[in-house]
Amino acid sequence: MIRYVTAAALAIVLVACGGNGGYEKATDAQDAGREFIRASLDGDYQKAKFYLLKDDDNLILLKKQHKNYEGMTSADKHSFSEASIRPIEVTPVNDSVTNYKYNNSFHPTDTTTIRIVKVNGEWLVDLKSVIKMETLKN
Repeated sequence: MIRYVTAAALAIVLVACGGNGGYEKATDAQDAGREFIRASLDGDYQKAKFYLLKDDDNLILLKKQHKNYEGMTSADKHSFSEASIRPIEVTPVNDSVTNYKYNNSFHPTDTTTIRIVKVNGEWLVDLKSVIKMETLKN
């Protein structure tokens, strides 16, 4: 009997979460950017991955970002998790691409622009744009 109750409870949890880790799809580009940034600052790379455009390059970049985070001191990790996201400019390029420029209160001079793209009706972060923008700056 316990086996059936456990199986039923597990099935309910899986259906309720939709198999997506319990994360809700972004309602717009700014929502996707904010959720991705917050997850990254908090060190929640499973959640960050949910809001990521999943292609080989982006997955490699996210893995590198995660590795860099793991190498931080616990004090820096705590400071990032306490940091506020400071949107500077959210600029729609067209109906399926938006640039989100921001910094955070822990490193206010470190400004980053991420590109958020709408793919199959879903807003996702494209990290490759950060590399392209950094290359143009240098």
